[in-house]
Amino acid sequence: MKRETLPGAVASAPAVHQPAGIHVLADLSGIDAAKLCSCEALEQLLRTAAEAAHAHVLHSHFHGFGEGQGVTGVVLLAESHISIHTWPECGFAAADIFMCGNAQPELALTIIERALAPASTHINTVRRAPPGFN
Repeated sequence: MKRETLPGAVASAPAVHQPAGIHVLADLSGIDAAKLCSCEALEQLLRTAAEAAHAHVLHSHFHGFGEGQGVTGVVLLAESHISIHTWPECGFAAADIFMCGNAQPELALTIIERALAPASTHINTVRRAPPGFN
């Protein structure tokens, strides 16, 4: 497909995105079960967390497994993704936050923790980048 530029318009260079990023895996335990059942509430929470981390939301999809049961959902970001899987019967949520560029996944995690108020959190943080990338 050929792109045309209007006469007199200055073509802008495409944005360059660095492939390095931070991947945060958070196991959140001791959460009130009522906070782990609503697709709508969890979707809004993850979208708010993405915005707080300076990420750009592209799309989201959430699925509930029935009344009083868990939710699985993902927010697709220009910088990668945030996902959550919940088990209200166990008071447990697993959050996966991967962001590259200038986004700050730690800020997203802070929003999620504040809203879900887990009794305990176990976090694994991994720096991801291609070999030889600084």
